[in-house]
Amino acid sequence: MKFSWVACEPNCRGWISAVGIITADTPKAFEEFSRGRQLGGATVVLDSSGGSVNDAITLGRRFRNLGLLTTVGVSLRGGQSARPTVAPEAYCESMCVFLLLAGQKRYVPEAAHVRVHQIWMGDRADDAKAASYSAQDLMIVERDIGRLAKYTFDMGGAGDLLSLALSVPPWEDLHELDAGELKLTNLVTTDLVADVLPHVDISAPAMAELAPKTQARFGAEPQQAQPAKSTKTAEALVPTGSAAAPATAAQK
Repeated sequence: MKFSWVACEPNCRGWISAVGIITADTPKAFEEFSRGRQLGGATVVLDSSGGSVNDAITLGRRFRNLGLLTTVGVSLRGGQSARPTVAPEAYCESMCVFLLLAGQKRYVPEAAHVRVHQIWMGDRADDAKAASYSAQDLMIVERDIGRLAKYTFDMGGAGDLLSLALSVPPWEDLHELDAGELKLTNLVTTDLVADVLPHVDISAPAMAELAPKTQARFGAEPQQAQPAKSTKTAEALVPTGSAAAPATAAQK
């Protein structure tokens, strides 16, 4: 995941753009980005297909400690005279949804797509039914589900979020949360964009390149945008932060 600051002074404070897969390097990348910046209470605009479970949890707790606000969108930087805007037709999938949950206040535009599924072993998610699993693998998945459950409740999320996510196996399309489910799971805390992005235009028209991308392994950017459909799994196959586990930790 890459972080950048979108400045819009003097019209608004600006915001953090967070784009891409969550990997083992992401928490460190955020610390490097935040060094020397006064980020307390800032807004994070998310556009991600998910990634590492444990690293997303680490990053989410850092977001909450800073009192950050969260939303979903694609940051569009204006030209020399145009103001930066946020395009609302964006995708927050898998573990990105739990980063969204970390916001002190959380807003999801009507045009955004928030999608969930089960966590799984990252190196076997592409063909989960045909893969073999050891007792150690099952232990890792169960452990990470427990960590994710604790994190969800610590962030103020509802058990319904876990229930919805854990009912969708990796061989099925992700489940897209509708407006009612966004409120039921407590992912949304406000219906007012001004609560997270005051004085920012988020009514920019959807653009062709904003279609969801099947992100390449290890964070490489795809050459072309893919058709607008659900991705089945997070594509990053990197291990999570637990050095003690010999097997690859669960990914989402």
